[in-house]
Amino acid sequence: MKTKKNITLIGMPAVGKSTVGNLLAQKIGFSFLDSDDLIQSKEQKSLSQIISEKGLDQFLQIEEAHIVDIACSHHVIATGGSVVYSSKAMKHLCNISTIIYLSIDLDTLLTRLCDITSRGVAISPEKSIEDLYKERTHLYDTYSDIKINCGSMTAEQVVEKAMKTLS
Repeated sequence: MKTKKNITLIGMPAVGKSTVGNLLAQKIGFSFLDSDDLIQSKEQKSLSQIISEKGLDQFLQIEEAHIVDIACSHHVIATGGSVVYSSKAMKHLCNISTIIYLSIDLDTLLTRLCDITSRGVAISPEKSIEDLYKERTHLYDTYSDIKINCGSMTAEQVVEKAMKTLS
């Protein structure tokens, strides 16, 4: 498998980064790291608590700090959808991993992403999911090495496609 030391999954919330990441890690014998879980563990709060207590800007700074501290190899890393707002975090991830963008279209996203508050989605109160989609998709494209359009695929099919693309 011709990859850097790790594989990082980026994409919108509810695209399946954690599910696909777990399956992909098992298939290729890597460990799995979910950056949202890492943040919640280190901060001892849920993402939604951090966002509501500290605000969006401070949450993004906290996310960046934890991402740039990731030092591992042979891991599949599932990131929060907002990681692409930090060029510093993305530069670090690009240096240590092959970046796979799990892409879905807006209609699919709207059916999957129903409760943005409890999920801890990093979004300004005045923005819609459509705004978020428009704002982030070009960033995902910019940072990705590989793009997989996975809207109509099962998690297992996405893993198979990723493995073929990586080999």
